[in-house]
Amino acid sequence: MKIALDPTPFHHSHDLLDFPYLAAELGFEWLQLTPHADLIPFFRHPKADDALVRQLRANLDDAGVGVASILPVQRWSSPEPAQREAAVRNWRRAVQIAVDLGVTQMNTEFSGRPERAEESEAAFYRSMEELVPLFESEGIHVAVDPHPDDFVERGIEAWRVIRGVNSAQLGFVYVAPHTFHMEDPMDAILDVVGNRLRVVHVADTFDHRRSHGLRYITNPPESPARVHQHLRVGDGDVDWDAFFGELQRNGFYDRADSVMVTSVFAENENAHEVSRYQLEQMRSRVSAARA
Repeated sequence: MKIALDPTPFHHSHDLLDFPYLAAELGFEWLQLTPHADLIPFFRHPKADDALVRQLRANLDDAGVGVASILPVQRWSSPEPAQREAAVRNWRRAVQIAVDLGVTQMNTEFSGRPERAEESEAAFYRSMEELVPLFESEGIHVAVDPHPDDFVERGIEAWRVIRGVNSAQLGFVYVAPHTFHMEDPMDAILDVVGNRLRVVHVADTFDHRRSHGLRYITNPPESPARVHQHLRVGDGDVDWDAFFGELQRNGFYDRADSVMVTSVFAENENAHEVSRYQLEQMRSRVSAARA
C-alpha cells in the first residue's frame, strides 16, 4: 500500500513543480495529484504541455517522491452531449499525462446529476464505451467515488454501476468523509467490492443525519444541498477503529496497487501540521489494525 499526500491545501501557496519537494518535507513518499490550474483543472482540458510534464517528472525523481494516483474530475456522465464529449476528450489527454508520469492509477467521480440520474448513468456508460479501450491499452486503472450530489451516492449501488462496465480496469474509491452519504455500512460495501477497492481517502466528517436530520439546518428547509467536511482524523464522527479494521479485513494493506490518501481540506492555515498529523495517524492506525 502507498500512503499519499493530497496537496490541495497547498494549491494556493505552492507551485505545481514544488509539490514533490513539499511531500518529501512532510514525510510522504507519494503524492496524489488533484485538479490544479497548471495540470488538469476541474471540468476543463488539461493545461500541462509535454515540457511541463517532463519537468514535473524530473522534480519527482529529484525529490524521491512518486505519484500514486491522479484525480481528474470531468463531466463524463453529463446528460448534456457537448459536456460529455468534451470530458472524454479531456480524459484522453489526462491519460497521456498519467502515462508520461509513469502513473497507472487514476481516480475520479461519476460527475453526473442526481435530478437526471437515468440520463447521467446512460452518459457514463457511453463514455466508458469510448474510454475503456484506452484504459486497457495503456494499463491505466480508474477507481470511481460515489460523491455527494452525484447521480449515484449510495455505496453498493455505485459499485453495481462500476461493475456493469464489465472491465477489470475500473474499481472503487472509498472516501471516508463521504461515509454518511454512502449510507451502506463500510463492511457491506467492501464485502461486494473486494480487491477492486483501489483508493481510500482519509479525513473525518460529521454525520449529517443525526438529530433526526436537524444537525444542519439549510434554508429553504427542503434545499437539496449536500453537506460534508474533510476534517482531521478524530474531529468528526467516522468510526476510525472500524475503518482501519475493515481495510485490514479487505486485504487493502497487502496490495501493492492500493493507495491511501490524506484529504483534509478544512485547515489550510495549519496544512503543514495537519499533514504530518494525518501521516502519523495513518501509519499508527494501520499498524494497530494489522496487529
